[in-house]
Amino acid sequence: MILENKIMEDIKAAMKAKDKTALEALRAVKSAILLAKTSGKGTELSEADELAILQKQVKLRHEAAEQFEAQNRPEMAQNELNQAKVIERFLPQQLDADELKSEIVAIIQEIGAKDIKDMGKVIGLANSRLAGKTDGKSVAEMVKKQLNP
Repeated sequence: MILENKIMEDIKAAMKAKDKTALEALRAVKSAILLAKTSGKGTELSEADELAILQKQVKLRHEAAEQFEAQNRPEMAQNELNQAKVIERFLPQQLDADELKSEIVAIIQEIGAKDIKDMGKVIGLANSRLAGKTDGKSVAEMVKKQLNP
């Protein structure tokens, strides 16, 4: 609920500043939150649910930007990337490659993973611990790299 209030405050600020890019991005996030709340799972969203919504919105913006780049429409791609930056403000600080590697190595040692057969266990624990700090694709790639010397 705190995220929803923060989004509303930022929507008002974007309206006053006439920031069209921020307004579009924030309204999309608000819409996604409302959809999740009315999907039948209950009225309150957990922090993990909110992070998942934010990550999905960022991922959608990056995918759209890639599509626009492929269609040779750089101005549209830049707009999508700018919207992603607005949404990323609400996510926790993202891990860089070195931090991610050290977290994955620690999880591998904790579980006692030896080879690629243990990849699922490592990814599952890493995704739960690092929720919001990185995306699942990065986690999977790093786990595969660490378990496959």
